[in-house]
Amino acid sequence: MCGFSTNEIAKRLFISEANVYKRFNRAKSSLQTSELDIANFSLGELNTRFSNVLNVIYLIFTEGYLSSHPDKAIRLDLCQEAIHLASVLSEHPSGNKPETFALLALMFFHLARMNSRQEGSGELILFSDQDRSLWHDKYIKIGMSYLLDSAKGEHLSRYHLEASIAAEHCLAPSFEQTNWQSILSAYDKLQQISPSALLGLNRAIVVSHLDGPEAALTFLASLTPPNWLACSYHWYAVKADLLFQIGKSQVANLEMQKAINAAPTEHINALLRKRFNRYLV
Repeated sequence: MCGFSTNEIAKRLFISEANVYKRFNRAKSSLQTSELDIANFSLGELNTRFSNVLNVIYLIFTEGYLSSHPDKAIRLDLCQEAIHLASVLSEHPSGNKPETFALLALMFFHLARMNSRQEGSGELILFSDQDRSLWHDKYIKIGMSYLLDSAKGEHLSRYHLEASIAAEHCLAPSFEQTNWQSILSAYDKLQQISPSALLGLNRAIVVSHLDGPEAALTFLASLTPPNWLACSYHWYAVKADLLFQIGKSQVANLEMQKAINAAPTEHINALLRKRFNRYLV
């Protein structure tokens, strides 16, 4: 689907390529031998697949937003395809639900910032350095409209909370004026309804803006990340950032190097170097 390689799928699902290959072959075999009449599924049968469909659409958008492709840091075509699929889903009885509108809101908020995420040379720009005048007001308004539509139901999904976080970023006058307390509350609720190891790392970043780097490091120390996260550039980079901020440059340099070595693409490698250069001058 969308021409993804096993390597790209593995990176998004945080599993090995061998595992992806096995799952792919099992899925093909199952589809070849099953007698599923997809065109005549009942609404109930479609509803049981609803959350998985949303998850796939979100993963397509995620791959477009920060691509694992060696030559393309951003794949706008995938972002647009994900939004198109979600829009089509929202018009179907099985997909006309608050969660779909919340996902659409989330994707439009991210899409609104797309023009500010790359330099003319193609290099990625740090979020704190993005020119907010380049943000697309129309997309932010569309995102807010979908967010309002998503509030009409009683169920609170991960997409509602992630969209509320993205909205806070889009509505903040500047990076420094971001409502970090509201974002922290959203992360805490996310951890309750949709636990994820990566959420803890993101929460640590928010804590650093609210209570300082030492508090964030203390929180990180309380986590037990799975191996895929503990060995990822995400984990090393956040630790390096926080250690640099409290003046532990020697340890920070070690974590920085681990992050750079673990970068999956040249674009992310360059972004990490840019991120840490401010501490090395």
